[in-house]
Amino acid sequence: MNKAELIEKVAGEIGMTKAQTEKWLDCTLDTIKKSVKKGDEVKLVGFGTFVKAKRKARTGRNPQTGKAIKIPATSFPKFRPGAEFKNLVR
Repeated sequence: MNKAELIEKVAGEIGMTKAQTEKWLDCTLDTIKKSVKKGDEVKLVGFGTFVKAKRKARTGRNPQTGKAIKIPATSFPKFRPGAEFKNLVR
């Protein structure tokens, strides 16, 4: 399912127009992104939690030359599904 299909499905179920639903979805996703970027957790009970995780600096290899390179520490978004969501998928 892509974004357009999701908007169409949600709009049909809640009785909003597609434009209103798209605006709501975009606002929701932007709010989640901004919160996670700041380092806040976004918990949606029954669905899951969005968090900002850290990856340590490490040494890697350049595949073309085989030389060791330093890979700096970085942050990345992470999603942990909730128990209800996990059970539904199983």
